[in-house]
Amino acid sequence: MTKKKVLTIKEAAQLIDGINEYRIRTMCKTGQLRSFKAGNKFLISESDLYTAVFGKDFSEEENGGAA
Repeated sequence: MTKKKVLTIKEAAQLIDGINEYRIRTMCKTGQLRSFKAGNKFLISESDLYTAVFGKDFSEEENGGAA
């Protein structure tokens, strides 16, 4: 079983060019991006981020996963 990487809003914004922290936070609040809260922080699965932005999970391809 592989571990899923969980990102903060800041980490998610740094990972994808052209999307800032404000946009990531808005996507979390509106439900466009699956996330959960730990205290006051939104936490986002890296695979959910790629799915929301690109429409599929690119991280699986990078890690050699089968499509």
